[in-house]
Amino acid sequence: MTASAPFVRPYRPSDRPAVGRVCVLTAHDGGDATPHYSDTAILPTLFAYPYVDREPELAFVVDDGAGEAVGYVLGTADTAGFARWFRDDWLPGAAEAYPPPPAADGGGRTPDEVMAALLHDPERMVRPQLDPFPAHLHIDLLPTHQGLGLGRALMEAFLDALHEAGVEQVHLCMSRANTRARAFYDRMGFEELEVPDDGPVWYLGRPTARTPGAPRP
Repeated sequence: MTASAPFVRPYRPSDRPAVGRVCVLTAHDGGDATPHYSDTAILPTLFAYPYVDREPELAFVVDDGAGEAVGYVLGTADTAGFARWFRDDWLPGAAEAYPPPPAADGGGRTPDEVMAALLHDPERMVRPQLDPFPAHLHIDLLPTHQGLGLGRALMEAFLDALHEAGVEQVHLCMSRANTRARAFYDRMGFEELEVPDDGPVWYLGRPTARTPGAPRP
């Protein structure tokens, strides 16, 4: 079979391993997180798998043309509901592999411990400043497939799905160190939100509706 050009399509359960791989290869400020963690599987356990398992209808992937997912967008339409589900249904199973980390001492935590702390604190996702932006997302694309318009196509597929479901606004949280991603979000119409946070992150938000006059697919 001859491979076709990369394209965006809905997520399929068979994409789950590839989604986990993409998550790891882009989790360190857009680059490969493998050298920075002793167990990289915690990354998709936190940032990818719960979303595709709970709301697969909001997950889209970039197919490389031969069936392999090389990028994705995923998220939730209801952050508060997702956080409750994460606490009650997802965390008990994940905690078997990733128990709560020890209390941080003067030397700080390892990257694995930082992720474990996030895993055990799903309530961090719910902030009053984000109430007008109930949905949130994660989007990642391997460097080999960036610069081809595929990131925009992923984002537009996700925004359209939210808009058609009646969700009016969406937000995301990103590392301030990932300046290339910030430029992409700026081009996609996201604007900075004023949200108190202890970490070096930005919160960005936008309406789910397309820019007035822009055609839908």
